[in-house]
Amino acid sequence: MKVPLLDLQAQLEYLEDDLIAAVTRVVKSTRYIQGPEVEAFENEIAGYCGAAYGVGVTSGTDALLISLMSLGIGPGDQVLTTPYSFFATMGVILRVGATPVFADIDPLSFNIDPSRMEEVLAADTERKIKAIIPVHLYGQCADMSPIMELATRYGLPVIEDAAQAIGAQYPMASAGDLEYKRAGSMGIAGCFSFFPSKNLGGIGDAGMVVTQDKDFAERLVLMRNHGAQPKYFHKIVGGNFRLDPIQAAALRVKLPYLERWHAQRGENAKRYDRLFSETGLPGTDQIVLPKEVYPKVSSGKDTTANVHIYNQYVLRVDRRNELREWLDKNNIGCEIYYPVPLHKQECLGTLVSSVHCPEAEKAADATIALPIYPELTEAMQAYVVEKIVQFYA
Repeated sequence: MKVPLLDLQAQLEYLEDDLIAAVTRVVKSTRYIQGPEVEAFENEIAGYCGAAYGVGVTSGTDALLISLMSLGIGPGDQVLTTPYSFFATMGVILRVGATPVFADIDPLSFNIDPSRMEEVLAADTERKIKAIIPVHLYGQCADMSPIMELATRYGLPVIEDAAQAIGAQYPMASAGDLEYKRAGSMGIAGCFSFFPSKNLGGIGDAGMVVTQDKDFAERLVLMRNHGAQPKYFHKIVGGNFRLDPIQAAALRVKLPYLERWHAQRGENAKRYDRLFSETGLPGTDQIVLPKEVYPKVSSGKDTTANVHIYNQYVLRVDRRNELREWLDKNNIGCEIYYPVPLHKQECLGTLVSSVHCPEAEKAADATIALPIYPELTEAMQAYVVEKIVQFYA
C-alpha cells in the first residue's frame, strides 16, 4: 500500500469543477489585480476568525513581514519568538534588520513556553524587544492568556503566526468564564498562510493578515501596494504584497469545506490515537502521541471548539531518523517539522550563538509527522500503524 503525506488529488476529485469555474470567472472579469474576489475573501476570512479586518497578501511569509514593517520594527530592535518553527518566522525578523530573541518551547505542545518568555523579557533591561511573535504550531494555539498578559505588562504588540492554525480555538479567560478565541484574533495581527498543504490551501501561494485595529489595517493596505495613496504618491516605503484574485477565488471555493476538513482531521487523529494505544507503544520510550492541551468545553457551555485542527499529526519517537527511512521504504509519506531549530540555523552565524533551547533541540531530534489529511482512509492509517509497530518489534 502507498500512503502519501498529502494527497491533493483526492481533494481535487470533488472540487475540480468549482475551482475551474472560479478561475474562469476571474479570467473573464479581467480584474487581475485586487478586485471583488480579494475583497470578498478578506471579509470572509476576517469573519471566520472573529476579526474586524482582513488584508490579503502574497504569502504567509509576507503576512508576517508586512506586519513587522507596519509596526515600524527595524534595525536595533529585537523580536521575541520561538526557536521551533518554519524558517519564515525568523526570516522576516532578519529581513527588516531586527534581531530574533528566543524563548524555549513547552515539550508537550511544542509551542513557545510563556514561563521562558517571562525570563527573557525580564532579562531585557535595555528594552530592545519591540514585539512578540508566538507560533501556533501544528494546528494548536500557543498559550495566549499568559502571552497577552506579558505583552500588556511590557507594552509589546503581538503578531500571531497562525500559518498552521486557521480555525484553531483557544480558551481565553473572560469574566470568570472561558471564551474561545480563534487563532489570529488575539494579537494586533494574525498571520495566515494558504500554502497548498495547509488545512485551507490555495492553488499556489497566498496569505492574509487579520486584525481588530482599523488604523493598523489601513497601514497594511498602504504597505502592500508600495505605500502609495493615491496612485504614484508614496507616503511610505512598502512593497508589492498583493493577494492574487485567482488565489482568492479558489480559496473562496474551499472555505465552506474548512470546518468539515477540520473535523475529518480530528477524527483521523482520534483513530491514530486508538490504533496506537491498542499496540501498547504509547507510554513507552518509543512513541509519545500528540496532545490536545486545552479543554474543549467552556464553563457552563456546550461547544465543539476545535482546540487542535491537526495541520500535522506529530509523534515524538525513539530512533527517529531510522524510523523515517523505514517508512519511506514502505511507501509511507512522513516529514520532519523541523530538523534544525531556528537558533541553530547556519545563516545566523554568531548572531545568537549563546542561545540554548534544550526542549527545541530535543524536539528537532525526535519528532516525525504522519499523514493526517481529510481523505485518509482507515485502511491507510491501519497500515501506517502496522508498519511502525513492525519497526519497533
